[in-house]
Amino acid sequence: MSVLLCDSNCELWYTTVKELGIDYIPMPYLYNDREYFYDLGENTDFAAFYSAVRAGAVPKTQALNPENYKDVLEPYFAAGEDVLYISFSHAMSGTFAQLDAALSELKQKYPNRKCTVFDTKSISLGTGIQVKAAAELKNKGASDEEIISFLNDFTNRVAVYFVVDDLMHLKRGGRLSATSAVVGTLLSIKPMLTINAGGGLSVYEKVSGRKKAVRSLCEKVARTITDYNYPVYVLDADCKEEGDELAAMIKTRRPEAEIVRQTVGPVIGSHCGPGTLGVIFIADERPVKLENK
Repeated sequence: MSVLLCDSNCELWYTTVKELGIDYIPMPYLYNDREYFYDLGENTDFAAFYSAVRAGAVPKTQALNPENYKDVLEPYFAAGEDVLYISFSHAMSGTFAQLDAALSELKQKYPNRKCTVFDTKSISLGTGIQVKAAAELKNKGASDEEIISFLNDFTNRVAVYFVVDDLMHLKRGGRLSATSAVVGTLLSIKPMLTINAGGGLSVYEKVSGRKKAVRSLCEKVARTITDYNYPVYVLDADCKEEGDELAAMIKTRRPEAEIVRQTVGPVIGSHCGPGTLGVIFIADERPVKLENK
């Protein structure tokens, strides 16, 4: 059995990761000329980050380099351990080319060691819910092969929906076209976004106005949730009152659901911006891709 590894783009809370015995790779973000590494909320100043962005700071994220990955992985290999790395979507970052380069170098030095990478084709707690399920299986004695077999099916049932307050954050990060961002802003269109089956970002539907967008998120959970063995995650990026309101709406519609509230971390927040609201839960299948970005 291998060491279970994830990255902080899974956004599981740091206490959960510690309780489950999961190691993680901290992912970098920059704002106001300083680099940080997200620690899953343990010492993160969320208020400072979102206040800076609202004041005009333009945060950035960047790929790790091969040396970063080697620094993480080599101690495991040197200790004679293999690694099962459950990662965020490879379609969303170029960082995995750097991981491949690091693994190629390490393979020459540690030919008997391996790092198995499972692409969750999701991000934030869309990845986190998969990491948590994998860790629980591992702690019950499941092999790497059994965990991957489970995830191959489970990943296709992870539903992620979210709305953003300012489309320009997605436009700057290349997640939304300039035309869509400008038109949507002028018309007060709040597109409901989703993570599609390929692990990329898609517009699921377009909603006019913020309040209707929040109600639509509730409806998606109420109508399509199928498995109450897993929580419904309700995430907000510096809009706690709306997040609490959304959680209460969902609980009213689906009282049997466990609702977990959490703040969007600064790496994901660098792309979606303050005012983002999202829901992650288990459905029969991922949302069908209706429209490209």
